[in-house]
Amino acid sequence: MIGIINYNMGNLASVMNAFEKIGVSAKIENDSKNLKNYDKLILPGVGAFGDAMSHLKEYGLDEAIVEYTKSGKEILGICLGMQLLFSTSQEFGNHEGLNLIDGDVVLFDKSKFEHSLKVPHMGWNELFVKESKLFKELPSEPYLYFVHSYHVVCEEKYAIAKTNYGYEFVSAVNKDNIYGFQPHPEKSHNIGLQILKNFATS
Repeated sequence: MIGIINYNMGNLASVMNAFEKIGVSAKIENDSKNLKNYDKLILPGVGAFGDAMSHLKEYGLDEAIVEYTKSGKEILGICLGMQLLFSTSQEFGNHEGLNLIDGDVVLFDKSKFEHSLKVPHMGWNELFVKESKLFKELPSEPYLYFVHSYHVVCEEKYAIAKTNYGYEFVSAVNKDNIYGFQPHPEKSHNIGLQILKNFATS
């Protein structure tokens, strides 16, 4: 059973629908005491980093997520959910994250753009992927759907995919049993569904 963490900051319906489409049992969960009962967890997220951390703490989900990862079970953060896995964020001030992966969340630096591009980065873009079980049965350079103004900066060893928008940034990460995707697999049609299936069943 997959647990989809509800902290009033996620696109829960679309994530739930995606798992229904691939025939995987999933349940939306907001009780911190129940997280340990799930085989794997999804941490979705839409909105601002600071608000999201406040909501997680309000429900006691921050500590429960950290404890869950210590068990060795897998968690997948999506969009803001991926960013929350990191140490800090510079979104509207300085905020501490779950600190499960060393790194920082920063605003796209328009001064590095070679061409005039808008922020947020919104729409379909390509992932240049490394070997990972999440990319099984996918094209070598899949396209997924993005909506974000901030991206993570982390050590190269954690990056399993990068994307170019003005400059190259990390778009998917993996550290042991912890995974993160900046784009939205649940909004990325068959490619995204295959990624979720790979996470859920391998």
